[in-house]
Amino acid sequence: METVFRAIGIYCVLLIVFRIAGRRALLQMTSFDLILLLIISEATQQALLGDDFSVTGAALTIITLIVLDIMLGFIKKKTRWVDFLVDGSAVILVENGKPLEDKLRKTGITLDDIMVSARTNQGVHKLADIKFAILEKNGHISVISNECQ
Repeated sequence: METVFRAIGIYCVLLIVFRIAGRRALLQMTSFDLILLLIISEATQQALLGDDFSVTGAALTIITLIVLDIMLGFIKKKTRWVDFLVDGSAVILVENGKPLEDKLRKTGITLDDIMVSARTNQGVHKLADIKFAILEKNGHISVISNECQ
């Protein structure tokens, strides 16, 4: 039973930490981000398993985490405020070619991040050609060009 409580605790901690870290962490990873993720996974593994290195303990931990994730997904579908609490909402970062500085600062997104997405996904090379740039709940930046009417 201790394994189940450890899994629930670590799941909640990681959920909170990544919610606080924001969606910026979900954008393309740098080498530093990859190293950080590896360190987090190693620390999490030790916290989850404790002294129990058995296959049964690992299986129980994995099953607990998957069940928690399925339950949270179900709750998010049924309850709007839980979905907002866990995932937030989409944020408009650029409107009619004008960056919304307060939103950029709050989300930690730079104009360079927006322009990379604009060039990659829409072929847009100038900020003035962006009608909307939106930071989606999943951390990706959607760009709608002025040409899209």
